[in-house]
Amino acid sequence: MQNLVYEIITGLIAFIPALAANPGAVITGGYGLMDFGRNWKDGRRIFGDGKTISGYAGGIFSGTVAGIVTYYILNYYSLLPYRLTLLSLILVPFVLSWGSLTGDLIGSFIKRRLNMKSGQKGNLLDMWPFVIVAFLFSFVITTRFFLAMYGNFVDIVLILVLTPLLHRGVNIMAYRMKWKDVPW
Repeated sequence: MQNLVYEIITGLIAFIPALAANPGAVITGGYGLMDFGRNWKDGRRIFGDGKTISGYAGGIFSGTVAGIVTYYILNYYSLLPYRLTLLSLILVPFVLSWGSLTGDLIGSFIKRRLNMKSGQKGNLLDMWPFVIVAFLFSFVITTRFFLAMYGNFVDIVLILVLTPLLHRGVNIMAYRMKWKDVPW
């Protein structure tokens, strides 16, 4: 039981790059629309005004940096299932951050297809796509890390359950700090 609790805690901590990427995108966003202001075949915007190139790049960068710091500490104290190489120390957080923001774009794309406006509350479409795509990218690109950290699937389920709570809390804070226009 103690080993399972340890695995769950390290799995949650190892997901920090994916979680940090979204607030990083909010803080650095605002410049260069991801969809260049274009519409899809249905006449609606592809992503909307809330998805910018600066936010995408800044979010990936901030998530990667948060991950490098986190993984360096975990690696230093041998808290990961195996020692990360220098390349993995950079690649894993980059992949999780990139997957997270790509999942966020997919969620926005789906919301536009459902005729939801930018910033409109999308419940699980605001939360789960970034988690699912971050895990997918990690599984495909950094398979060894993914299987070592999330192979028991307990952390995946736990992260999917906790994400709505974490997402809501972080968005309320960002709204109160005037970084977001809406608290979701």
